[in-house]
Amino acid sequence: MNRAFNRKKDKSWMHTPEALAKHYIPYNAKFLGNTEVEAPKGTEVVKDAVRKLKFQRHIKKSEGQKIPKVELQISIYGVKILDPKTKDVEHNCQLHRISFCADDKTDKRIFTFICKDSESNKHLCYVFDSEKCAEEITLTIGQAFDLAYKKFLESGGKDVETRKQIGGLQKRIQELETENAELKKQLQDLEEQLMIAHVPPVGSISTKPQSTDIFDMVPFSPVTPLVPVPASNGCPPPPPTTLPPDISKDLFGAEPFDPFTCGAADFPPDIQSKLDEMQRQRWRGSKWD
Repeated sequence: MNRAFNRKKDKSWMHTPEALAKHYIPYNAKFLGNTEVEAPKGTEVVKDAVRKLKFQRHIKKSEGQKIPKVELQISIYGVKILDPKTKDVEHNCQLHRISFCADDKTDKRIFTFICKDSESNKHLCYVFDSEKCAEEITLTIGQAFDLAYKKFLESGGKDVETRKQIGGLQKRIQELETENAELKKQLQDLEEQLMIAHVPPVGSISTKPQSTDIFDMVPFSPVTPLVPVPASNGCPPPPPTTLPPDISKDLFGAEPFDPFTCGAADFPPDIQSKLDEMQRQRWRGSKWD
């Protein structure tokens, strides 16, 4: 087993038990990536993984891509890999799934650990680059293992089983949240389809306003009969009162003109004489008839 899992008798741990049990120890490093390995442990296994990921990173570097920086949070519960700016958890490697941890003796900046993936059950080797803290990070993970094992013995194995149950519940919660989000989206799509189905086609409802006259009134149509409106007390309204036409006046309120009924004083003498002559001729004509 690698020395990260066995504390040397002449060397004490670097951190207090409370720091790893109640909190976590943070480190910054560059993340070369992870790759699947065939065995859960072994120096040669991690060496092959390091060579593979270094080669892939060299190709990406030649293409202008930089090695991403990450933050490691180490505790007795595992190793979390986070984005240092957003603090989003990229990988959560539970301690009981980590089977091997080592720092590279040929390259002091490189350290690795092998973790069994919770979904695929594949063994993945994680490789990191830390210029000054590679060995310290490896020892901190070893100290977390030592404290977790002591806690396991004190609890009689119940603590590890509880963590497994909690991990299973957390995974189920994530699945339910994903399913809930999908159902919400389907419901929203159905609501949109129903709204589209209830909208009448264009042109089926006339929105043209009724024409009015210059006084903003509806024009009167003589063809449309007038319907009497009942009075508020329930009795029919009285018929409209019509006044008899004044036969003594014309349309403009003037006296009607009749040249045969006019008096002699209404016209000058010359005109009156001509009218009298016309009246006599009229009388004679009616006599001969």
